[in-house]
Amino acid sequence: MTARETIQQGKAILGIEFGSTRIKAVLIDEENNPIAQGSHTWENQLVDGLWTYSTEAIWYGLQDCYADLRKNVMKEYDTEIEILRSIGVSAMMHGYMAFNDKNEILVPFRTWRNTNTGKAAKALSELFVYNIPLRWSISHLYEAILDNEEHVKDIKFQTTLAGYIHWQLTGQKVLGIGDASGMIPVDPDTKTYNATMVEKFNKLIEPKGFGWTLLDIFPKVLVAGENAGFLTPEGAKKLDISGHLKAGIPLCPPEGDAGTGMAATNAVKQRTGNVSAGTSSFSMIVLEKDLSKPYEPIDIVTTPDGSLVAMVHCNNCTSDINAWVGLFKEYQELLGVPVDMNELYGKLFNKALEGNADCGGLMAYNYVSGEPVTGLSDGRPLFVRSANDKFNLANFMRAQLYGAIGVLKIGNDILLKEENVKVDRITGHGGYFKTKGVGQRMLAAALNSPISVMETAGEGGAWGIALLASYLVNKEAGQTLADFLDKKVFAGEAGVEIEPTAEEVAGFNAYIENYKAGLAIEKCAVENKK
Repeated sequence: MTARETIQQGKAILGIEFGSTRIKAVLIDEENNPIAQGSHTWENQLVDGLWTYSTEAIWYGLQDCYADLRKNVMKEYDTEIEILRSIGVSAMMHGYMAFNDKNEILVPFRTWRNTNTGKAAKALSELFVYNIPLRWSISHLYEAILDNEEHVKDIKFQTTLAGYIHWQLTGQKVLGIGDASGMIPVDPDTKTYNATMVEKFNKLIEPKGFGWTLLDIFPKVLVAGENAGFLTPEGAKKLDISGHLKAGIPLCPPEGDAGTGMAATNAVKQRTGNVSAGTSSFSMIVLEKDLSKPYEPIDIVTTPDGSLVAMVHCNNCTSDINAWVGLFKEYQELLGVPVDMNELYGKLFNKALEGNADCGGLMAYNYVSGEPVTGLSDGRPLFVRSANDKFNLANFMRAQLYGAIGVLKIGNDILLKEENVKVDRITGHGGYFKTKGVGQRMLAAALNSPISVMETAGEGGAWGIALLASYLVNKEAGQTLADFLDKKVFAGEAGVEIEPTAEEVAGFNAYIENYKAGLAIEKCAVENKK
């Protein structure tokens, strides 16, 4: 069947993901291959000291993204989208969206980026004996309670961005288990919110007399493959303002961007993982069992089908590398040499492979912003060397590439060394890996693990949620999500794998020991800023 016939016969599947700077829609065929896409660029706003996106921006962004998809379909296939096999919605996890009994938002959407929840996160971590990060929804809710915010008593429903969009399209107040695990911890056995923690929270807030308990206001938890409702006539009009899209299309559970990244890299099976490395970075390792104790640098979330995942989230990754490459671009222009940025990145990244395994003693701190993993609330990008270090271009670039994943290594060393977590395969995706074989080799040395990079990993989260929507309607009886991805989507494709040498591992370990010792310099720079 051609792509045009797939669309005309209503066999295409739609995935939509709300990222922090872009909303993306991907249409896939019956073989799960992308056949069309649309996008919309947006930015968060700092309003009254809190990062937010307005509901107007959310809906305009969704509608413009879908319109762009329609335009792409018309241009490529000369046809209109009228019916779809299924739809999936995904978005940035965590944050705070609270609504009253009239379905009105009570305060502007508070995104994952806000760090005003310190008191709440600390108190809840102690109460639950579990690491509760600043960005989790329960932290936002409890912080609003601690701050005596007037609106809390009026809450009838609280959800995430993906849960909000899904609710408006289907009328269903549900959430995929991966996204739900960023609201409050979930129980991998019961596949819903952790009952003990829910009870502890309800007792904690009981004296306030709000008239609601947590399960009254939180969405119902669903796992991948469960039906999460159907597109309503009102929902169809909200998504496609041209009026062509028909109602009645099934939707999969709405998921967070972490879960869709796992689906897009075939990393939902236990003992697999993925690393996303771009402007920020995070690693996701699917666990066989829970960790022995809570660790502040490690968040525990779940796969879309409910397995526990250890997540190390870093605020910074490639931004400082980009700044340095920009400096080399200026120098090249000063000489009157034409600049091809892809060529410039490629040459500089490959030059790093010629450097010493320990970067010759050179150190780079890529802290454009703070890093909770290393205990810094603010950042100052730094390049540090002593007079006796081997200062050359190869070592300089290698230090920059090491520095971009230094925090990621520190967090993962807890998992791999202290907790002895076993991993069979880790897949890398994102801009850090764009120059073939370079970032991949650096990460392999950092984690002392083979790293794979797949061609399809660049398709991103919108493709990942489209795959979850495909699983809803195309899975065989009793087929797990991991088996579906293995057999129906990736069909044995493992990508290109690079294994580190003993010298590279020893070099990165030497670098990271210097890096940790030098954090005092970074801390001093932050504390003495003007």
